[in-house]
Amino acid sequence: MKTMLSTACCVLLLALLAGTVTAQQSTPAGSRGLVIEVKDAIGPATKEHFLAGLEQAEEQGFQLVVLVLDTPGGLDAAMRDMIQGILNSRVPVATFVAPSGARAASAGTYILYASHVAAMAPGTNLGAATPVAIGGAPQPDAPREKDGEAQPQPGTAMERKAINDAVAYIRSLAEMRGRNVDWAEASVRGAASLPAQEALEQGVIDLVADDVPALLAQLDGRELTAAGTAVSLSTSGMVLETFEPTWRTELLAVITNPLIAYGLLIVGLYGLMFEGYNPGAILPGVIGAICLLLGLYALQVLSVNYAGLALVGLGLAMMIAEVFVPSFGALGVGGLAAFVIGSIILMDTDAPGFGVPVGLIGGIAAVAGITIFGTVWLAARARRKPVTTGEEQLAGATAVAAEGFTGRGRVRVFGEEWAAVSALPVSAGQRVTIERVEGLLLHVRPQD
Repeated sequence: MKTMLSTACCVLLLALLAGTVTAQQSTPAGSRGLVIEVKDAIGPATKEHFLAGLEQAEEQGFQLVVLVLDTPGGLDAAMRDMIQGILNSRVPVATFVAPSGARAASAGTYILYASHVAAMAPGTNLGAATPVAIGGAPQPDAPREKDGEAQPQPGTAMERKAINDAVAYIRSLAEMRGRNVDWAEASVRGAASLPAQEALEQGVIDLVADDVPALLAQLDGRELTAAGTAVSLSTSGMVLETFEPTWRTELLAVITNPLIAYGLLIVGLYGLMFEGYNPGAILPGVIGAICLLLGLYALQVLSVNYAGLALVGLGLAMMIAEVFVPSFGALGVGGLAAFVIGSIILMDTDAPGFGVPVGLIGGIAAVAGITIFGTVWLAARARRKPVTTGEEQLAGATAVAAEGFTGRGRVRVFGEEWAAVSALPVSAGQRVTIERVEGLLLHVRPQD
């Protein structure tokens, strides 16, 4: 009997251990959260970093994406791409405006409204979502109705269209997430702003938390809908991983900084203008063309692939032109820079196997760079050599007297016979040094 009990206890213990191991193996897949930090203006680089993080979260089975946001706003096209990614994501996105002192202004307000969970840390704010054009800010609209009569709205038709489009967009996001619709419209029309606690009281956000762990504690057990699927969050003991930006994202973030982008446009326009005023200067045109294309990419006037393709084409054309135009390396170096930058931009593609490998870009750039700098070095070396043709070649050269003479006679040099004059007697076959050339007459002196 004791033996049977002992056997039963062992079997039960083994079963419990196996169940524990199975539970431990199945738990991590559903208890991981991905943290994506956006602490800059919303632009192409920010958008790519965020969407890449969302894609990784879906592929690797993360339960939650926490977007830690601190932004003054940004470009409308990049913002809408990020929102579209959030709305279609199968992984819930909790946007958290943090740390204290951070803000979700302008484009950040739209992203906060679109997120499955909107949270803020104490001491943060959101709002001021009025769209602003690159060339200047539109005027706020006047009240739309007064005493039952429609009132005219100030500003141009384009300004009114931009504001009304933004109002409709943020209202649709507010209705989808069940948040304050009226304040959302006020943030666009009147540039209204709110601190964290007032935003919570008015139903603009869902939570106020001190930090990410406090946010996860409040999200535990919350029911959400992501991409039409009901999701129950289990954030107790969730393991967080941070999605780090790649070197390419960091490089493009520098280029797409609003101040840098504007400076690139200005330098590009002035470079092309100076090249037009001084045709053949070459260097202003090279710098202007590269900066203009980079500025257009930074402001999303051109798409990523078209901007990259244009830069690659420009770089190749410059490197080919270096062979035919004496630019002393300006075209070649500028073309190499344009080619490398354009190739990096072209690396962005969703088609598997069609990306441009970094090794290929580096190899081609290295070969082209060695060729260009080698050509420049050979040209500089050739310039230091003595002249081998024309009158300059004759000065200092050695000739042989064809006859004996005192005063005027004839000498042979480089297979030619020249008239020569010497102040000293010269015998036939004697070597003489050419001192200078005057027309077709050589002034010589005997070497002995």
